[in-house]
Amino acid sequence: MIQQGERLTEVLNLGAGEHIALVGGGGKTTLSLKLAQEMRAVEKRVIFTTTTKVWVKEGYGFPHLTLCSPRADLLTEVCRSLKTVGHFFLAREILDSGKLRGISPTEADLIYKRLKPDHLVVEADGAAGRPLKAPAGHEPVIPSSATVVIAVMGLEPLARPLDQKSVFRFTEFERITGLREGQRLSSTALAKLFQAPEGLYKGAPESATRIVFMNKSDLCNHPAEAEHLASILVKGSTGRVDRVVMGSLHTGIYTAIPPFH
Repeated sequence: MIQQGERLTEVLNLGAGEHIALVGGGGKTTLSLKLAQEMRAVEKRVIFTTTTKVWVKEGYGFPHLTLCSPRADLLTEVCRSLKTVGHFFLAREILDSGKLRGISPTEADLIYKRLKPDHLVVEADGAAGRPLKAPAGHEPVIPSSATVVIAVMGLEPLARPLDQKSVFRFTEFERITGLREGQRLSSTALAKLFQAPEGLYKGAPESATRIVFMNKSDLCNHPAEAEHLASILVKGSTGRVDRVVMGSLHTGIYTAIPPFH
């Protein structure tokens, strides 16, 4: 059964009290902002943060930015913000690079377990603004208490020749997919990003729900190839994916394809 809808939280099938980690490329920050808009309307205590670094302007895109100095007691400061503003982006400090330094995965675990927010959403990966990404050895930085891991990709390069403008961590991407520069970005090769042990779900808790979010369907010139990729992932012959959502964060139209079990 294919489910269509306009609310991300419903199409992603998110439950109450989720700890959500976002990995991959092609729209993680936009996905966070969209979730923030929806959650703000119905939830009172929602924290957004990162276990890496994001640009300062991204932090200010949320209703409130809480900066907790490395010298301050994290739980005390976060508890105060939950009581006063309820819905905010959490970071440790503004760096000279113009980025916000986030929190460690251990700190994310502590906040989730001790303070029990309605949701904790963590951007656990960086992609330098590119639609596709493969993780380096130290990536992604997923907290151990994450209950949902959403791997994001942009569909616009699908079926086009592979180039370094479309991919972050190009060497790792070549190794995982088996592709070389100039070769066609096929659905079969891209499926390996989600299925391989060293792919986007590397380090994800075994108990966490694994969701693939295929973004920018409005910019995809090869919809049949995108549908083929979705079918490979939901059939689950290799690796484990619990849910595939395809759509566009720009248009707000999404289609969820449950797995065939």
